[in-house]
Amino acid sequence: MSEPTVVHANSREPSFADWMRGVQAQLEAALARNLPPGEAIPGRLHQAMRYASLDGGKRVRPLLVFAAGDLTDAARERLELAASAVELIHSYSLVHDDLPCMDDDVLRRGRPTCHVEYDEATALLVGDSLQSLAFELLAREDFGDGARQLEMVRLLARASGSCGMAGGQSIDLESVGKTLNQPELELMHALKTGALIRAAVILGALCGTPLSTTEREALDRFAKRAGLLFQVVDDILDCTASTATLGKTAGKDAATEKPTYVSLLGLERARELAADLRAQALQALNLFGERSQRLVELTDFITRRKF
Repeated sequence: MSEPTVVHANSREPSFADWMRGVQAQLEAALARNLPPGEAIPGRLHQAMRYASLDGGKRVRPLLVFAAGDLTDAARERLELAASAVELIHSYSLVHDDLPCMDDDVLRRGRPTCHVEYDEATALLVGDSLQSLAFELLAREDFGDGARQLEMVRLLARASGSCGMAGGQSIDLESVGKTLNQPELELMHALKTGALIRAAVILGALCGTPLSTTEREALDRFAKRAGLLFQVVDDILDCTASTATLGKTAGKDAATEKPTYVSLLGLERARELAADLRAQALQALNLFGERSQRLVELTDFITRRKF
């Protein structure tokens, strides 16, 4: 495999750190604006929705939406809505994942999980409501044309459901205490983690001018590799980072006998796999040249992150 192209930032462009902070701030403001106010009836539910969605997280999926939008000169207003929709789906999935009937966790983003701070019934309704709001955002604004908007709704719905994130979670729960081989593990995480990351990338691109078939295929290859890369790094961090650093319970996967890339391959081979996935993801971006600068930088951020 040839060495991926290294893209250097234009001196007139903000640094990656500044760009990332800017997107995170814009996303935070958009979520705060689009979530129901905490004082609106039913107040407890709306307060819990805001608790679960605001003031936390790396916002990797929204960052991917904005970075992919650079490839198609997408308007920031459209990217803001698409990124908000993806993040609302992600936040809902975390609330449900943490419930006692699922992963049964008490810490998320350095705070008590939603069901601990409120109660289980409220947390269940929070997840339901965040999911509904995500599709409301995609449906209520003009993304250029009706056919494209319908494609975006369909893409996010499939990435969220039984053929995507929810299906991967189901496989994950069924696999506790079992040994999966690498293809089985990759399938589980392609659904559980990768489907929503892939959707974030494609949604961002769909907010702008259409890509050619070749470009769309290259971007899809990138998104699939980036999704698996994120999960491999997550598995590595779960057994190497502290609870304080992660903002969630460290070592939980091993304690609950969940199959991971580290349990299957060992720590060093998992790190080698992450490096290989990074190279494959960057290779897929060569077609786009400097337009893919932010996606390249995000790939390195995903690879090197500490939390």
